[in-house]
Amino acid sequence: MHETRRRQISRRSLLRATGATAGAVTLGTGIAQAAGRAQPQGAARAVGSAQGSGYAHPGLLHTGADLDRMAAKVKAGAAPYAAGFAKLTANRHAQSGWTADPQATVYRGAGSPQNYAILYNDVHAAYQNALRYHVDGDTAHADTAVSILNSWSSKLTSLEGSADRFLAAGLYGYQIANAAELVRDRDDFELDRFRTMLTTVFAPVSESFLKDHNNAVVTNYWTNWDLTAMACVLATGIFCDDEARVARVVEYFENGAGLGSVRNAIPVVGDDGLAEWLEAGRDQGHALLGVGLMGTVCEMAWNQGIDLYGYDDSRFLKGAQYVAKWSLGGDVSYTANTRRKGAIGGWSGSETASDAAPVDPTMTRPIWAMIANHYTKRRGLSAPYLTRIAAKAAPEGGGGDYGPNSGGYDQLGFGTLAFTRDKVTGAGAGTGGGTGSGTGGGKPTGAGSASPSASASPSAPAANAPGGSAPGPGSAAGGNSGDLASTGAGDLAAWTAATGITALAGGLLLLRRRGKTQQEQRGTGGGTHSE
Repeated sequence: MHETRRRQISRRSLLRATGATAGAVTLGTGIAQAAGRAQPQGAARAVGSAQGSGYAHPGLLHTGADLDRMAAKVKAGAAPYAAGFAKLTANRHAQSGWTADPQATVYRGAGSPQNYAILYNDVHAAYQNALRYHVDGDTAHADTAVSILNSWSSKLTSLEGSADRFLAAGLYGYQIANAAELVRDRDDFELDRFRTMLTTVFAPVSESFLKDHNNAVVTNYWTNWDLTAMACVLATGIFCDDEARVARVVEYFENGAGLGSVRNAIPVVGDDGLAEWLEAGRDQGHALLGVGLMGTVCEMAWNQGIDLYGYDDSRFLKGAQYVAKWSLGGDVSYTANTRRKGAIGGWSGSETASDAAPVDPTMTRPIWAMIANHYTKRRGLSAPYLTRIAAKAAPEGGGGDYGPNSGGYDQLGFGTLAFTRDKVTGAGAGTGGGTGSGTGGGKPTGAGSASPSASASPSAPAANAPGGSAPGPGSAAGGNSGDLASTGAGDLAAWTAATGITALAGGLLLLRRRGKTQQEQRGTGGGTHSE
C-alpha cells in the first residue's frame, strides 16, 4: 500500500513537471490546423502526459501549475485563496467517504424515474473531493473521487428523457470529465473504462444536438443549450486526446449556425465597448448560465493553447462585461431580436425579445472569478464590471451552495480558490486585445500562460479595453487596487473592503501533509451521501 501511494505521488509530480515546461515545446499539428486554418504565429501546444498525446494533462479547467498555486497559496493562508478553500471544505459534497449511487440509465425531463439529481450530486462530490485532494494532499479525498467515478463508469449506459437529456449530457458530461481529469494519473482510476463512458454515453448525445438540434430549427433552442453540448464535446476531446472533437467545437464556437456560437450568442457590439448578450432578453438566470458555460469552454481551450477568449477582438469579454453591468442593476441597451422556432417538417413560429429582462442584483452564480481573472490578470485588460461583480460574488462556492435544484449545480464553481491569479507582468502583460481575425490575437504558449502575438504591442490593451480605462461604478480608484484577487500587501485592504472577506490565519488551516497514508488520513472520518 505504502509503495503504491509513493508511486502515485511520484507520477503526479512528474506529470506536473512536464506540464510546467510544456510551453517551451511547439507541436507541428496544432488544433488550428485540425480546424482547417493555419496556426497563428506565437501559438504553441502543450505536451501531453500520455505517450503520443497532443494535450497537456491535467488540462481541462485546471492545469498542474494551477493546482500547485492553489496548494501553495492556501498553505500560506493567502487571501482570498484561504477563504475560497474554506468554502470548499464546508461543502457537504467535499467530504471523504461520500458513497456513490450509480445508475444504468439517467433520466431528465421524462422517463422513470427522473434520477438525474443522483448523477449531478455524485459528480460534484467527485470534483470537490478531487480538488480538495490537490490542495491539502489528503489521499482520502482522492480515494473518494476515484471510487465515485469508477462506480459510474462501471454502470452508466444511457441518458434518456425529454429534450432535457441534451442538457444532462452536456452539463454532467463536461463536469464529470473535469472531475476525472484531476485523478486520471491515479493507478486505481479506471481510465480506459471512463474514456469509453465519455465517448459512448455523454459525447454522442451532445454531438447529436450540435448536428441536428433535436430535429428542430437551429435557432429553436437558446444559447445555453448549444454551450452545454460544446462544453461536453470539448472536455471529452481533451480528456480522450481526440483532436477531431476539439476542432469541431472550435469551429462551432467561431462559425456555428446555432445560438451558442459567439457571434449569435453576442449579436451586437456597442460603441461603449459592451456587447449585447442574446439571452439577456430571456431572463437573468439563463444569461448567467450561458456566460458561465462560454467561460468554461474558453478556459478549457486556453489551457490547451487555443485562444477563444480573445477571438473576434475579445467579443466574449464585451458580452461578459455587458451581463455583469446588467446583473449589477445597470442600464444596458438591447436590440430587438427575433428567433425562429419549430420542428423540421413540423410546426413553426417565432419569438421576439425586445428588451433586457428585469434583474435581481442579489442573484449570483460562481462564474465570475474565472472570467475576470483571465482578462484582468492574464491579459491586463480593463474590465471594471467583471472586477466588481467577481468581488461581490467572492468567495465563490460550488454545487450545493446555490440552491438544492439542478440550477445550483450547473457550474463546478470555487473560482476564488481555483482561478485567482497574480497579474502577468513583463513580456506577457497586456496580450490579447484581439485582432478581429483568426483566433483574435495572442495565444498561450502552454497550459495557461500568456504570450504576445506577432502584432502585440505595449499599447494594445488600452486600445482594445472595452469601456476604456476609466474605472467602472464601485471599482476602487488608484493603482490596481480595483482589480480582482489582489494578493499583494498593498492590495489586500482594498480587496477585503470590496468583498467583506478577511484571510484565514495560516494556523487555522489544518493542511494535511502530502504523501500520508490513507489509514493515517482517515482518522477524522468524513461525510457520507445523504439526501
